[in-house]
Amino acid sequence: MGSLWRRKSQKKKDKAIFLRNGTVLLEKLITSCDGKRNPIRSFSLEELKIATNNFGRDQFITYTYFHEYKLYKGFLQNRPVSIMYWCRNDLSLWEEDSCYNNIVFPIQMSHKNVLKLIGCCLDTEVPALVFESAENGNLDVRIHGRDGHHFEPLLLVHRFKIAMEIANAVAYLHIGFRRPIVFRDIRPSNILFDEENVAKLFDFSLAESIPEGQTHIKNSPVAGTCGYLAPEFLITSDYNEKCDVFSFGMLLLQLLSGERITRVRLIAQGDGCRLMDCVKKHVECDTLHEIIDPIIVQDSSYYEKKEQLLPFVLLIFECVNESPEERPTMMSVAKRLRQLYLSVA
Repeated sequence: MGSLWRRKSQKKKDKAIFLRNGTVLLEKLITSCDGKRNPIRSFSLEELKIATNNFGRDQFITYTYFHEYKLYKGFLQNRPVSIMYWCRNDLSLWEEDSCYNNIVFPIQMSHKNVLKLIGCCLDTEVPALVFESAENGNLDVRIHGRDGHHFEPLLLVHRFKIAMEIANAVAYLHIGFRRPIVFRDIRPSNILFDEENVAKLFDFSLAESIPEGQTHIKNSPVAGTCGYLAPEFLITSDYNEKCDVFSFGMLLLQLLSGERITRVRLIAQGDGCRLMDCVKKHVECDTLHEIIDPIIVQDSSYYEKKEQLLPFVLLIFECVNESPEERPTMMSVAKRLRQLYLSVA
């Protein structure tokens, strides 16, 4: 009798969770999507467990720094997928909003460089999300190597291609919607790769739409990744597209150097400096090759293509200009990166 009561009680709880998640999701879709969205499927938790071998370690792809969620590879409806599964149920309201952001923003999008949302599971305390396959790791792993993953070296042509693809995705967010969408957390771990090594922007946890008639999101909570945040945002708490441009410039710098943004290097005189300052020093001294990721320099085709590095570096400087008005738009950045990619491809 007690067992029957517990099953009924659990079933009632599961139904309440499903209805609550569905209600919240519907409200956010109405608010954010302006009536336009792509259809997605609803999956049960049991389907996701079967697809991922019960979220087995061998299915693991990546995770957030603070372990809010893990991303697993799986197989659903005869196709490979990636499943975003939230590790904790005791999320704050802000963290729950981050989860729903990963539904309401991707559901509006159709772009080859944004990871496509296929469906979601509302049976769990925090909805689990099903995306297209991205089992070839993230850019952070590709650049720095960790977690036991081994990938082909990222040569100059590969880095220009990744930069171009992600620039296209961010430009799409900025100009492809009635209200511009700012991503707010452009960094290597938020760039994933599909089976054909196409770069995909992922994790809209911090994304926001700029209010209609406004040029900024006013008094936005300071959030994001240290080293990538635009200086004016840290001072004013106002965020717009040019803040994304700054973050993208720091991403380009990491692609160029192979170093983490916060890493301190020594210049010839033995003084410590930030990575950006160090790059400027090497440009002035015509020793740029010393700051470039050795994987690029050691490639046999490097000397044929190295003349394209200076315009790439100059673009980085423009993107991270302290004056947001002096930074280019993401559309301009995407066009210039396409030209650079075609010149070395």
